[in-house]
Amino acid sequence: MIYYVILIGGTMLGALASMLFKQASEKEEIIKVLWDKKLYIGGFLYLASALVDIYVLRFLDYSAALPFTAITYIWTLILAYIVLKEKISKKKIVGVGMIVLGAILVM
Repeated sequence: MIYYVILIGGTMLGALASMLFKQASEKEEIIKVLWDKKLYIGGFLYLASALVDIYVLRFLDYSAALPFTAITYIWTLILAYIVLKEKISKKKIVGVGMIVLGAILVM
């Protein structure tokens, strides 16, 4: 059970990394993107997320752990709504819910 909790933390890191990439990408020129600290923090968080995945895969079945990472979509939806002020449609909520349900059924 503890490895699933660790995996949830890794999914949070991955979602946060993606959000930081999105924020860095909003610069008008590529050179400004390359100088944006959010790009590098996001990259570090992606690396941390990958290391968490590698660690957890030592203890969990691949066929159970990988589908469980679909939880990332929940965090992405939450971050998009709260931080990026994106509108979340019912269709998006249903879509993420179906992905998560599918991941649960695979476990």
